[in-house]
Amino acid sequence: MKGEPVPAVPASTVLVIREGPGGLEVFMVVRHHQIDFASGALVFPGGKLAAGDAAALVRPCCDGADAFDDVELGLRVAAIREVFEECGLLLARPRGRSEMIGAADLGALDGFRGPLDRGEMGMAELAERAGVTFACDLLVPFAHWITPLGMPKRFDTYFYLTVAPEDQVAVHDGSESVDSVWIPPAQAVAEGEAGRRTVIFPTRLNLAKLARSKTVDEAIRTARAARIVTVQPKMERTERGAVLRIPAEADYGLTEEVMDRAVGG
Repeated sequence: MKGEPVPAVPASTVLVIREGPGGLEVFMVVRHHQIDFASGALVFPGGKLAAGDAAALVRPCCDGADAFDDVELGLRVAAIREVFEECGLLLARPRGRSEMIGAADLGALDGFRGPLDRGEMGMAELAERAGVTFACDLLVPFAHWITPLGMPKRFDTYFYLTVAPEDQVAVHDGSESVDSVWIPPAQAVAEGEAGRRTVIFPTRLNLAKLARSKTVDEAIRTARAARIVTVQPKMERTERGAVLRIPAEADYGLTEEVMDRAVGG
């Protein structure tokens, strides 16, 4: 029926963090300018669910799977796949072991990033060929955003927080993302506000929330204790122009933003 909103596509995004020289840092990538969503923006690795992310065959390949229903497990598998595709980190353990895979094993798996991205391989096949299980238990829910009604492309995005494996090196893929950086979240916000980087509204607010934590341990503890409130911004026309409104319970320290600022940084 004409006028009905575009359905929101399920997606996962990951805030990969580590302890840097000056404190907490988060890994971010710069989107390719030819990508049709957030082109050129500094973003967290992530993307929409692929068919194989929620396949029944992938459940036996996931650590902690019994704690999640099929929807939640699919979102976590998608998060792990996107991090692997976009920055080369694989949140996985050698099958039957407790430690994360290391750099040597990861290097041998780099050739699988392209086939996964193109849909030529599913995550169950990756787990079988690599001899790993996916560390779904290490993803901590951080936020849930849904694109406003009326937008031509809409996503139902679940944000997760996780710690970067110590013996792995993050590298952007060179296709969807053309640059990458480990950056303190407050610095990313400041560079967006100064116009040195493009940082879209949801990214900026989640960076600002993450910046409240000074260490990795504090960030993980805070995320585990927080209540996730779904944010679907609503656009309203006011005397100041178009304004986006979000619920105060989402704990971002604001409830509205002028549309020009929300789009630009």
